[in-house]
Amino acid sequence: MKEFNYKINGAPYRVIVNSSDSSIVELEVNGTPYKVELAQKESKPLSKIKKQAITTPTPQTATTPLVTRPKEATGKNTIQSPLPGIILDIRCQVGDTVKKGETIMVLEAMKMENNILSNANGKVTGILVQKGDSVLEGAELVTVE
Repeated sequence: MKEFNYKINGAPYRVIVNSSDSSIVELEVNGTPYKVELAQKESKPLSKIKKQAITTPTPQTATTPLVTRPKEATGKNTIQSPLPGIILDIRCQVGDTVKKGETIMVLEAMKMENNILSNANGKVTGILVQKGDSVLEGAELVTVE
């Protein structure tokens, strides 16, 4: 036997549960006996459960940044990536004259922006990466003559 005290809309109710089974509960509310029939929940068969679609990875497109792999050094005037990362900004163009120590690119690596500096005085003859490309350590970025 369980006893509960409720207040509904300001009116007090004393509920005593005398007995209960899976479908019928016998109780008293303020001394008045009641037989309460419980509604059974409908269980859904497993075959009607919707399956979620499995998505497959999308193939690379022309807009997907490419990973540039390190190549054998083509000359001493090739500027290489000092560490793996993503090219955030290219601050030179083919035909520009650069000085040794001038920032020519910005590389993001480990959530830090790193300036890529020219290793020689000269003219930019080729930019081998694009903004947004992922590069590995030692990848060729720019050639300077």
